[in-house]
Amino acid sequence: MKPFLLLLLAAGFAFPAGDPTGFYFWKASELKAFPSTLASKLGGANMTSQPVANLGNYTFAAVLRKESGGAELHETQADIFVITAGEGTLTIGGTIADGKTTQPHEIRGTSITGGIDKKIGAGDVLTIPAKMAHQMKLDRGKEISYLAIKVAQE
Repeated sequence: MKPFLLLLLAAGFAFPAGDPTGFYFWKASELKAFPSTLASKLGGANMTSQPVANLGNYTFAAVLRKESGGAELHETQADIFVITAGEGTLTIGGTIADGKTTQPHEIRGTSITGGIDKKIGAGDVLTIPAKMAHQMKLDRGKEISYLAIKVAQE
């Protein structure tokens, strides 16, 4: 019996399994490569994103932005941003000016009144809870790249 168990144990070490379902690992070099990978997808646009993983109640996307975005609020999703390159200002809180529902549980508008500005840059990680207005702003000629993680909340 012992030789059989040793054989099974040895086989387990000889044939390691792949990563478990749902496990993802991005090396720092991959995160740093996102801006150049996404730049080729911009065309004439000033913002592009690429889905990286969809794991049910949370998703990952690589984002490259070359100009400020509009104000937005997600009623049922929190955002987590991992800034991989560049810099900008994130306005959080306050009220969305001219806010309109653009799709279920998504409100977008032109700007935020009464929010707080936070300077952000490469290496920063931030969370934006569901129902919090936010807007990414960039100075002219600047760009920012980040990994955006959306987490569904009830």
